[in-house]
Amino acid sequence: MSTHSYRLNVNGTEHDVAEAWIGESLLHVLRDRLGLPGAKNACEEGECGSCSVQIDGTLVCSCLVLAASATDRQILTIEGVGSGDPDAPDLSDVQQAFIDAGAVQCGFCTPGLIMAVHDLLDRDDGASTTDEAPLGDLEIQEALSGNLCRCTGYGRILEAVELVAGRRAGDRA
Repeated sequence: MSTHSYRLNVNGTEHDVAEAWIGESLLHVLRDRLGLPGAKNACEEGECGSCSVQIDGTLVCSCLVLAASATDRQILTIEGVGSGDPDAPDLSDVQQAFIDAGAVQCGFCTPGLIMAVHDLLDRDDGASTTDEAPLGDLEIQEALSGNLCRCTGYGRILEAVELVAGRRAGDRA
């Protein structure tokens, strides 16, 4: 099996990936080579959303992306949301809303859900809602449909999304 070396830009930092099998998934490289355990390994089929990250601003399941194909691209993981500083954590508004709404149960699916909510709310240059058309339940449910949670009925998760969307709308008013 031949190996290759490449660089990945993850959370604004360049990382060397040495002696890697060209077929390694981005999920594997993030967790096992770069020590970023936030993206979780559950299904390895892109069905559960627990491994969600953003590549160049697009939400993807990192289990389905070849790591070597992500060179020269910007990768954002849950570790890069908020301040990204483990010594002085500064939570993003989405992370804080999940805490405030009690939307964190076992925590396994939480990183993927938070990445999906950021994707939903950060689209269209940060406009998550408008005065004329607030974010609807159907839009929220559709945005989160690729994320599986085994602990909840999603009620608190939906509450967290509505909470942060309302806060953002209030900040713009």
